[in-house]
Amino acid sequence: MDPMPFTFLGLLVGFLVGLTGVGGGALMTPSLIFLGVEPIIAVGTDLLYAGVTKVFGVLFHHQKGNIRYDIAGRLFIGSIPAIVLGGVILRFVDRETLNNNLTLLLGSILVLSSLLSLFKGELKVPIKPRWAYVYLLGFVVGLAVQFTSVGAGVLVSFALMNVARVNPREVVGVTIVYGLALSSLSFLNYASIGSVDYNLALFLILGSIPGVYLGAHINSRIDKEKLKRFINVVILIIGSLILVGK
Repeated sequence: MDPMPFTFLGLLVGFLVGLTGVGGGALMTPSLIFLGVEPIIAVGTDLLYAGVTKVFGVLFHHQKGNIRYDIAGRLFIGSIPAIVLGGVILRFVDRETLNNNLTLLLGSILVLSSLLSLFKGELKVPIKPRWAYVYLLGFVVGLAVQFTSVGAGVLVSFALMNVARVNPREVVGVTIVYGLALSSLSFLNYASIGSVDYNLALFLILGSIPGVYLGAHINSRIDKEKLKRFINVVILIIGSLILVGK
């Protein structure tokens, strides 16, 4: 395996995440599949990559006091049954069937998450906030991330801002700490069935570290909102192509 394309992919995705804060999982998994990585390996490897990169985000936002641990904790509690269910499915469903359905689910989640991102702030959901909804959201997102490695950031942030009316600054911290916990436990399911490529994850992380630093360094010099919309349009196109290809 030539490490250069994967190191460059880590650099590119890390740069976009450092620049805009979006696009990590939604770009990484489909890109790995496009480069020929088996879907179930792509998901497991991306979960490890995402967990490592989110550690730094948690440390930064904790120092800033931007994390609502009460919300993140409830989201994670809601996700535990989804993680257990996902672990059972991974062990008892045929690998070829999993690969076929993972790509279909991935395409659906990419389309949904990109549309939510594009319309975020323009949609106001007329639902009264309740803690029960947070647990339910954790279960739904936990199941989505378990099988695609994407969706946590966009789906959770959309719901927290448009349903729970949480401060947007705190939403970012919540999604990162919740995403770290969710990615870590979901990764264990894939590791237990040998569906993680550790060498590949290392190449991605090696590229991602300078990419995140570079993106964060220049993020004040461009219109980040326009770039976020562009990235979400790209994610929408990728998701649509995956669904058409099925």
